[in-house]
Amino acid sequence: MTDIRGILQRCDPDLLEPGGESEPDCAEAAGMVNFLTERRRVQKVLWRQLFVLDSMMSLLEGLASAQQLMTQPCPPQPEGGAHSRWKALKAENRSGMEKTETLLMSLQERVQQINNRRHRLTQLVQQLHSKRRQQEQLTVSLLKAQNALRSCDHQLRQLRAESEAALSQLISWQRIRDTLQEHVGAMQEVMQIKLISFNQSEVLVEIRPRLSSNSSASELEPLRLSITCCHDDRFILRITNSDQQQQQVNEELAGLVGGSISGRWTELSAALVEVLQYYMGQVELLCEIRSLRSRFAIDWCPAQRLLIYLKSASLVCHLEVEEGYPSGGRTRLCSVRRDGQPIDMSGLKPHKAELSLTEWLVFLCSSPLI
Repeated sequence: MTDIRGILQRCDPDLLEPGGESEPDCAEAAGMVNFLTERRRVQKVLWRQLFVLDSMMSLLEGLASAQQLMTQPCPPQPEGGAHSRWKALKAENRSGMEKTETLLMSLQERVQQINNRRHRLTQLVQQLHSKRRQQEQLTVSLLKAQNALRSCDHQLRQLRAESEAALSQLISWQRIRDTLQEHVGAMQEVMQIKLISFNQSEVLVEIRPRLSSNSSASELEPLRLSITCCHDDRFILRITNSDQQQQQVNEELAGLVGGSISGRWTELSAALVEVLQYYMGQVELLCEIRSLRSRFAIDWCPAQRLLIYLKSASLVCHLEVEEGYPSGGRTRLCSVRRDGQPIDMSGLKPHKAELSLTEWLVFLCSSPLI
């Protein structure tokens, strides 16, 4: 419908209907096109005839007489004629169109290539911007890492300096410790007291008395003491049982010193000296009593300093030990009881006046009088 209206517009605009009216139907439009096409063909023929008539009239106007028309030769036709020129122009036009189409196709290919390259270039620019942003982020991260590295280097130098100072102080402390250990060893040799263990509430020490090599008490185990710390600035000193063999001797010494000693911290040194003196004074006696337990049925009462010898189920002997035994004190037979009743001891006369505990027990065990 648009093509028909265009043709009508070029041929005869008056045939178009005014705006606002309904358009002719397709059949009428097709008939009008055929009419106009035929009319244009006829007009072309008439235009050609009018051109020929105009040419003839121009020629006749230029002649002087009719005889000149008859004698004048016909003008030569132009070389090739109009038809040949038209064909040549047509061929040239076709060749130009082909070249133009070829150039257009080439131009379209180049335009497509340019568009592809432009798209690729756009992508590359976007990638470049993305990489630039990544580079900026990496630059910021690198600056942060460099700052952190410098901070770590500074801290490392500080820690190295502190570690060197601590190492120097540790070496100094180790030297002081070695010196103190030497002093403690020498002090322990002098004080006859050895530190075994300690914690926040208890200290365990050991008393090692120096005895002569020919003393019978040289086999006695060291005495262990437990010092307990109280909250009211006081201490409790107890005798601990280091092993089963020493248990009875420690119990006997505990009876001598009252089982435990308590007091203020300022009195601890005096308490240790007191226990050491008790232990040194009684160590040979306790060692002898321990040796006698393996041979005789005896019982030692440290508070009364009384040795009870059970010779048989019904016969019991009581021996009294004086202070300072065996170096200064003596032993004495107090009583002999049979079934709880005292018996006469006038016939029990040993071969010498002063006997040790061991000699008394051997004498009583072998005496036929009791």
